[in-house]
Amino acid sequence: MNASAIKVRLALLNFLEFAVWGSYLISLGQYLASIGMGQDIFWFYAVQGIVSLFMPAVVGIVADRWLQAQRMLSLCHFLAGAFMLCCGGYCLLTDVPQFAPLFTFYTLSVAFYMPTIGLANSVAFNALTRAGLDTVVHFPPIRVFGTIGFICAMLFVNFTQFQMDYNQFFTSGVIGMVLAMYALTMPQCPVNKGESRSLADMLGLRAFKLFKQRRMAIFFIFSMLLGVSLQITNSYGTSFINSFGSIPEFAGDWGVRNATAIISISQISETLCILLIPFCLKRFGIKGVMLMSMFAWVLRFGFFGLGDTGHGVWLLVLSCIVYGVAFDFFNVSGGLFVDKETDPSIRSSAQGLFMIMTNGIGATVGTFVAGKYVVNRLALADGLTPLEQLAGWRESWYIFAAYALVVAILFIFIFRQPKESISSDDVRRAEEGNSGADGFIANS
Repeated sequence: MNASAIKVRLALLNFLEFAVWGSYLISLGQYLASIGMGQDIFWFYAVQGIVSLFMPAVVGIVADRWLQAQRMLSLCHFLAGAFMLCCGGYCLLTDVPQFAPLFTFYTLSVAFYMPTIGLANSVAFNALTRAGLDTVVHFPPIRVFGTIGFICAMLFVNFTQFQMDYNQFFTSGVIGMVLAMYALTMPQCPVNKGESRSLADMLGLRAFKLFKQRRMAIFFIFSMLLGVSLQITNSYGTSFINSFGSIPEFAGDWGVRNATAIISISQISETLCILLIPFCLKRFGIKGVMLMSMFAWVLRFGFFGLGDTGHGVWLLVLSCIVYGVAFDFFNVSGGLFVDKETDPSIRSSAQGLFMIMTNGIGATVGTFVAGKYVVNRLALADGLTPLEQLAGWRESWYIFAAYALVVAILFIFIFRQPKESISSDDVRRAEEGNSGADGFIANS
């Protein structure tokens, strides 16, 4: 197979990989709120971080030693898609869906989906290497199609209005089943049956010794603190925008009917902002770029608090634009910092630890606390009038903005800027290493 053909096939693989996720990740909160589970939204988003703490490692071990990665990718998507279809089927056949069965099906689905992000990367790297192509040069443009797939799926569920019902589950499940079959057509990946490694090596636990180094410990702690912000707007952004429909002044606004489309600007911004990272890293250094990300989170939440779907819709759009800086600048520059500061023997494990601290522990704790102790009490409490609910939403966004501001200020005084210069190769490697993320796994 020629190089052009394999790149097209891998682009389609990435498109489908993230279309599965984009079908429900942003719109799920709207549907849950519409069936009376508004106060349970945080559980559905927090569980993604919980399963990400162990499922990718477990599935990765199986793919490394016993089952070829492309077959493991197919199996995981088949199971994830099947359980997502169960979510849709349960909601279709039940007049009033209950939390326990829906959450169980959903958890099983995301438990098998989250490992596929890393598996899809492994399949792509193997295929490119077998075709004699440089992964650093050729993979990032291929990975962009993942973000495009995520955006297309978001827009599809928005304009079909699946964002407001259980059909978003069916959409994701069907795409997952298609991808399960398509993954089997990918070039075969090797397994390492004869390689003997300790369990600590396979799980990436040796990277935890980096906490003995003061600067690395500070970095990972701040990674976790910033990770707290990652999933909040994914969890509640569309529910917040949709809540304006209960207020007569805003009820007929385009934004109320197209909340998912508005949030999709965030993912579009990601694809553009990543192009600014090489210049900003060379001009301001790693600390400067990470600070830009932290202050962008302040603006992300602050603009949400100030905006509305009427004359203030431009503030919601501006919030989505700065999201590209908030998300990409920290994940890419953070990955670069880890790459430069760690020994090659544990570099992959260190990158995994970075993901655990941000998208695992940080995002899980942040979603849980934000949902249970802020949004549920201020915006989704029983008995609130629409205007009282709006006031609660605004207060919630301001609380999140204040938190991000405190983290940024502490980072200024505690974290020291490394002296090493940054090369263009470093930047490309960081972009490649963090190319598996869309709004959650830095991995959009």
